[in-house]
Amino acid sequence: MEKKIFIKNMVCNRCIKAIQRDVEILGIQLKHIQLGSIIYEERSKDDFNNIKTILENNGFEILLAQDQQLVEQIKIELIKLLQKLPLQLEKTLSKYLESTMSIEYSKISKIFSFNESITIEKYFIKLKIEKVKELIQLQENNFTEISQLLDYSNVNHLSRLFKNETGMSLTEYKNSQKNIRNALDQIR
Repeated sequence: MEKKIFIKNMVCNRCIKAIQRDVEILGIQLKHIQLGSIIYEERSKDDFNNIKTILENNGFEILLAQDQQLVEQIKIELIKLLQKLPLQLEKTLSKYLESTMSIEYSKISKIFSFNESITIEKYFIKLKIEKVKELIQLQENNFTEISQLLDYSNVNHLSRLFKNETGMSLTEYKNSQKNIRNALDQIR
């Protein structure tokens, strides 16, 4: 019988590969795997407990409550959105989530805020700041290009948000990354 499990903290393709590898080692047949969930063929009652153990050993958690599953789906949609650079929200974030999830934004916003103690918008800003850090580390874009990729009106707006979130300016962060790379180069 096919079973679906919703999983917390699955945020990238490496997560998918790690779970897929470990589940297949146990001989459990995966029908489908994506960010936030797996579908598998249950042959014995032990399969669920074995998968649960694999997930916990890899730092994941099974989501049983529907509200938790919805929150994780929201996070996954936001991560997927950030993977499509340049970020061009044709609609507001609320309209984007409503259309991708087919649920009224007021409902998902209330559930998200209650479960995460942060609004969806503030969570998305945090994700965008993490993306800024990643782009700075890649050293392929200047600050203006990064602000444009992430759909900020201007680099000053991005700079203020970055400083509020990290306590560092964009330049301070970039220099700290250079210092880390230089230190690593000296070790090698």
